[in-house]
Amino acid sequence: MENFTYNSLTLQLEGLKVTKTNKYPVFLFLLLAYVFILTTNVGILVLIWKERSLHQPMYLLFCNLSVNDVMGNSLLVPRVLADILVPPSERLIHYYECLIQAFTTHMFGTNAHTVLMIMAFDRYVAICNPLRYPTVMTNRMVIKLTVSAWGVAFVLVGILLGLTVRLNRCRTLITNPYCDNASLFKLSCENAFINNVYGITFTVVLLSSSIGSIVLTYFKITAACLMSNSKSLNGKALKTCSTHLCLYLIMLISGFILIILHRFPQYAEYRKISAILFNVVPGSLNPVIYGLQSQEIHKCLSNMFHLGKVTPF
Repeated sequence: MENFTYNSLTLQLEGLKVTKTNKYPVFLFLLLAYVFILTTNVGILVLIWKERSLHQPMYLLFCNLSVNDVMGNSLLVPRVLADILVPPSERLIHYYECLIQAFTTHMFGTNAHTVLMIMAFDRYVAICNPLRYPTVMTNRMVIKLTVSAWGVAFVLVGILLGLTVRLNRCRTLITNPYCDNASLFKLSCENAFINNVYGITFTVVLLSSSIGSIVLTYFKITAACLMSNSKSLNGKALKTCSTHLCLYLIMLISGFILIILHRFPQYAEYRKISAILFNVVPGSLNPVIYGLQSQEIHKCLSNMFHLGKVTPF
């Protein structure tokens, strides 16, 4: 039952509806997934930082994706794990903590698009203009692209939550496993028309620019490969682009499933599960897919394990 306290700073998370029999399996699955996300993504970051051969724009830009995955899951999964072990009535969260969680959640989703967009630009320059690649993709350009990706996401999400903060709240129940913008402005009894308009505009602009840039980039890459008779160019394009495209499709499909389930209230529990998997699945698969497809990362890992074996002797 909802509590109609005016502008209460204590909110209640509905969370996942787990029974006593499946509580611990769900907890163990999410815990193992979180540990795997931290281990693989932090491992990729450390490997790229230590190995000078990996100090290339492609890998430096990918670091943004690993940082985003660690950030998004670290402020979401531990809280979900804690709530699974307590009764629904004790799943309380402070309003400001909820705001931080909502900001991080939307930054995670927005950054996933913007980072993959700048990675697509890197692949376009590398394949379509290979001779100009060293002069275009300099360290300064990598920094500019990184700042742009995070800066655009920060501004868009900041405005999104800024419009929500201005609303007075008359409810305290968040019908979600974690805080997000939609859950927060639904706590208000005021007119949220501006929030709905900006939220829809935000989603349309982000998705259209993201999908549009990816389609345009890959169209030009395909055209360059068809016009070229170089097998090495085509092989390089296929390997690097298939990895990038796979990461993008995983993120896009996870997001679309969540958006579609929002339109069907009768599937509220499936929506909650998909909301958690939207963070967990890309965070788990991104380093694995990228690591498996990269010969340079394979080589560095092989060298490290080989040195680890021979050093004691």
